[in-house]
Amino acid sequence: MRLTVMKVKTLGPGRHFDAHGLCLVVRPTGSRSWVLRMQFKGHRRDFGLGPVHDVSLAEARCRAAELRKMVRAGLDPVKERGLRRANTPTFEVVARRCYEALSGGWKDRRHASWLSSLENHVFPEIGTKRIDAIGTKEVLLVLEPIWLTIPDTARRILQRIGAILDFAHIKGYIPAEVSLRSVTRGLPRQQQQVTHRAAMPYADVPAFWSQLVAEANSVGRDALKLTILTAVRSNEARLATWREFDLDGAVWSIPASRMKMKLPHLVPLSEPAVALLRRLRKEHEALATGSIDDQYLFSARGKAPISDVTMLKAIRDAKIDTITVHGFRSSFADWAAECTNVPKEVTEKALAHRIPNAVEAAYRRTDFFEKRRDLMATWAQHVCSGQGGDREEGDRTTS
Repeated sequence: MRLTVMKVKTLGPGRHFDAHGLCLVVRPTGSRSWVLRMQFKGHRRDFGLGPVHDVSLAEARCRAAELRKMVRAGLDPVKERGLRRANTPTFEVVARRCYEALSGGWKDRRHASWLSSLENHVFPEIGTKRIDAIGTKEVLLVLEPIWLTIPDTARRILQRIGAILDFAHIKGYIPAEVSLRSVTRGLPRQQQQVTHRAAMPYADVPAFWSQLVAEANSVGRDALKLTILTAVRSNEARLATWREFDLDGAVWSIPASRMKMKLPHLVPLSEPAVALLRRLRKEHEALATGSIDDQYLFSARGKAPISDVTMLKAIRDAKIDTITVHGFRSSFADWAAECTNVPKEVTEKALAHRIPNAVEAAYRRTDFFEKRRDLMATWAQHVCSGQGGDREEGDRTTS
């Protein structure tokens, strides 16, 4: 009687045959492995096919069929397997070949995230392993450190690994399809995802920035530019006063009274952010008769700060109806997770998120300021990669 998936899991010690020489070997220790028994050149030989935790029943049957085909052709399966292993590419090599084969039909925004997520989270763990050695155990090795910390990215990585293994099977690098359906059973349940306000995919941000800076400067567009470059909340940007900024030191000090978490927050300013602020300050000083320290950076009529609607209008003027101002914080977080090696706690500090665990918060008193400065500089490079400049002063509208 042929084996079933349930029998493979529950049969006791001994040899249990399936069909055509395929055998499940269960040892007294509980370990389970596959063996194919065949006649080769007049002698009975056993060929190992791998442990059950790496090779499913369906995969074992496929591997057995492949070896029987070799024997019928007069080939020595052991020698052929050795030659194949010597010529089998690594996971990283196959992943890059898969990327080259598939990416031709993708929109530009998918290119960066697909490969960079593998470079940051997958290749360091399993990139040098042979593609035919990749199973659920190796995939778990990749996913366990990131499954709960960056859940969205982790799920996308699982999908991308699946696509790479499918590509490897189609190209003949591995004899049987590898199913990853059971991988998530070995991982903790992810928390239900909070519904975030609509965000622009981070790979689309440079093109949007190019469109933004190509338009005439306006108070709404300038406020949106600062919000994007610094990843602050919209309220933190639109209520900002000049007293909070040290442009020579490239630091924005937001007082606790203006922060959602009621803690002071230091924002490192990138070069594009400082350039934007210097232009704005020059414009304000040209119109002022005294100190501008207590003036709002973004004011519609000189005294009252702008509203959220003013920044949102800058987005809608670009003919984009599906994203919000706050969503750029999500764009920044996704970019940091997929395109950098920056620890998640640095990104969380950059976003001024509260650490939920009080004990962890007590030990993590550093604000990672220098790491955040590097992070924000790299983010600015990404944002401005489509168009790096800002319009000259004097070219402003009142919208």
